[in-house]
Amino acid sequence: MSAPTPTADDVLVEIRDLHFARGDKPIFAGVDLRIRRGEVTAIMGPSGTGKTTLLKLVGGQLQPDRGTVHVDGDNVHALGITGLYRLRRRMGMLFQSGALLTDLSVFDNVAFPLREHTDLPEPVLRDLVLLKLQAVGLRGARDLMPAELSGGMARRVALARAIALDPTMVMYDEPFTGQDPISMGVLVDLIRRLNDVLGLTSIIVSHDVAETARIADRIHVLSGGRIVESGTPEALYASESEWVRQFMHGLPDGPVPFHYPAKAGFAEDLLGAAGSGHA
Repeated sequence: MSAPTPTADDVLVEIRDLHFARGDKPIFAGVDLRIRRGEVTAIMGPSGTGKTTLLKLVGGQLQPDRGTVHVDGDNVHALGITGLYRLRRRMGMLFQSGALLTDLSVFDNVAFPLREHTDLPEPVLRDLVLLKLQAVGLRGARDLMPAELSGGMARRVALARAIALDPTMVMYDEPFTGQDPISMGVLVDLIRRLNDVLGLTSIIVSHDVAETARIADRIHVLSGGRIVESGTPEALYASESEWVRQFMHGLPDGPVPFHYPAKAGFAEDLLGAAGSGHA
């Protein structure tokens, strides 16, 4: 049985007929997408399908060629600078690289958005930073510098910074890339737990199927500039689409072929090489 259509109150992000191109290269050709409040939603697809670009369009960093992006009822690309600035304060972002400020300690990295966007007295700010670091398990690392952190720790500090302003929504750009199995497991569980405990809406952009499917409520698969299928992880694993099934199960051959197209058949190529004397 199909899931009920979400009502307007259920939807935090609504994308309609989104078109976007870089120069002559089309990235999106009519994307329609709804992201529900309180859920962990994954945007998945092969490398180069525009997943990170979609996050930048949601955040107003890029302008669509056509179509609309609404976040919590606001048309993102119709907002002025003040309105966009106000909207972004309700969004947290975990960048693929972590993007910590290398000259600031762990504490000061997490405190940075609070100092930039609020006038909180230092004792209150200190307590808030320690609360965020406690949430990601790194209160004891508050005096370390980014160069002293492992890759997994750096990603968790970046997550503490992303939730510093108590956002409505957090966007994750390839959060599991480059992580060892232990760090990856910690991040996966942390994203799910923070989403539920803090009442967030989380958007994960990733091509790490197993890890993302473990915590996602809903997955939208991008290919060819459109959403080719949406559903729960269980539904997509059982998809009747050969392409979706190949992607979700990591099959080496299928609609995306193992062999790069060649001008001649293998036997003909071998015979041609032998006849011409080329190796």
